[in-house]
Amino acid sequence: MTREEFIERLDRKDYSYKIEGDKIIVTYGGDVYLNNLKTLPPGVEFKNGGVVNLSGLETLPPGVAFKNKGNVILSALKTLPSGVEFENSGGVYLRSLETLPPGVHFKNGGSVYLKGLEWVEDNEEIKIEGVGNKRLLNLMIKRELFI
Repeated sequence: MTREEFIERLDRKDYSYKIEGDKIIVTYGGDVYLNNLKTLPPGVEFKNGGVVNLSGLETLPPGVAFKNKGNVILSALKTLPSGVEFENSGGVYLRSLETLPPGVHFKNGGSVYLKGLEWVEDNEEIKIEGVGNKRLLNLMIKRELFI
């Protein structure tokens, strides 16, 4: 998908955005539902006020950032590019994900749902004192245990 096609889709749905250099920053105040998209252009940042639903996305280019105030739903993705960081306030839903390359990092405020791992939550009790579940998940990604 080109930048122009993506901007056209945002305009059609009345989702506000701003352009800063090579980035398209989605600034809409509520939920963003673009669940019929198959891919995004590089350099998209979601800073909207609610959920980001990209459940139909099959590929995610590098440089996409999630800093939205709600959940991120990426149900169809089988892998993520290295360098993706989830800094959203809610959960991250990755039900079809098969691999997690090094460089993917979860800093989100909610749970992480991965195929085969069920929920990974920081507020659940863990047997290693001082080590949160997302911290352990990020270490496992760094050590390439999901490739």
